Amino acid sequence: MVQPLSAAYRERLQTGELKPDPAQEAGVRALSRLEAELNALGEPSFGLSFFKRPKSLRGVYLWGPVGRGKSMLMDLFFEAAPVARKRRVHFQAFMAEIHALIDVWRKGDAATRKARFGQSRGDDPIAPTAELVAEQAKLLCFDELQVTDIADAMILGRLFEALFERGVVLVATSNRAPDDLYKDGLNRQLFLPFIAMLKERLEVVRIAGPIDFRLDRLRSARVYFTPLDEAAEDGFDALWREILGGDAETGATLEVLGRSLHLPRAMNGLLRASFASLCDTALGPQDYLAIAARFQTVFLEGVPMLRPEKRDAARRFVTLIDSLYEADVRLVMLAAAEPDDLYPAGDGAFEFERTASRLHEMRSAAWLEKVRG
Repeated sequence: MVQPLSAAYRERLQTGELKPDPAQEAGVRALSRLEAELNALGEPSFGLSFFKRPKSLRGVYLWGPVGRGKSMLMDLFFEAAPVARKRRVHFQAFMAEIHALIDVWRKGDAATRKARFGQSRGDDPIAPTAELVAEQAKLLCFDELQVTDIADAMILGRLFEALFERGVVLVATSNRAPDDLYKDGLNRQLFLPFIAMLKERLEVVRIAGPIDFRLDRLRSARVYFTPLDEAAEDGFDALWREILGGDAETGATLEVLGRSLHLPRAMNGLLRASFASLCDTALGPQDYLAIAARFQTVFLEGVPMLRPEKRDAARRFVTLIDSLYEADVRLVMLAAAEPDDLYPAGDGAFEFERTASRLHEMRSAAWLEKVRG
């Protein structure tokens, strides 16, 4: 039998897995309220509400700095929520799916639309897209809700109004307060009704306790592993598992200049990737900027000695490190040598001195203390 959220949270406090945190407890109260309302409504009535909408259940929006336990609380709620059709997904992955569905509707003929959506009439793709999403999940849990893309910003209001009308309940985590979403974005005034809708439909709770649980683990750990031997690899793997904290790698897909960049070893704000996958392939500055914007901690493995024959990969590596550095991303690295020895000679060796200096700084305690909200 699945534990209620409050019981699962108390159990983690009792075992020492979590420390008492009033901010987290506020999130537990809000999510427990929603859990109780879902229980009271019951799955049959909840399903029926798709056709005849009762008074909307108010969802929950948890926001605050990284490493404060927002995703952990949402995961506990997701496990406890008495809803058969429920889905937990990273917000950017969800929006990529939405744009793909809209594209199918706009470009498809009647037969294609009927096969995908169960309907075919009309020019507006939002209603059939929302209907398809609502059929698949009555409870949507979004991790890391953030809006930086004008294409997302321009459809979110209509999309979520349609989802709410169909009885979908929303829980979300974010690093930003609702009022700060799409901040300074193009035509932001058109996005403001969506913010107002979020604040009306979701209980907003700030999770900003003093403890960064992820940082606690990194602070006491070695974050630069060398050389590329079994002992270093074992240490790197062990730290990755510890930082994951038992969560599964869900993967992530970033949309960059109309392309999809798939990163299979990711979970929430964590990314594990190899030098080969990021630097031996034809990625560019925009890809690295997107990675730096999306992830707070990057585990980079298999960084080889950078010799003249690898000058292109070395140049990409420099751009990657610059992007992570400028975005205050925490870096854990498994490399063939210490930073000063990675690029011993050849084109770019002199320029690499700045990168080596940044790698030294990014392994320091002072760097790890930086918090990106």
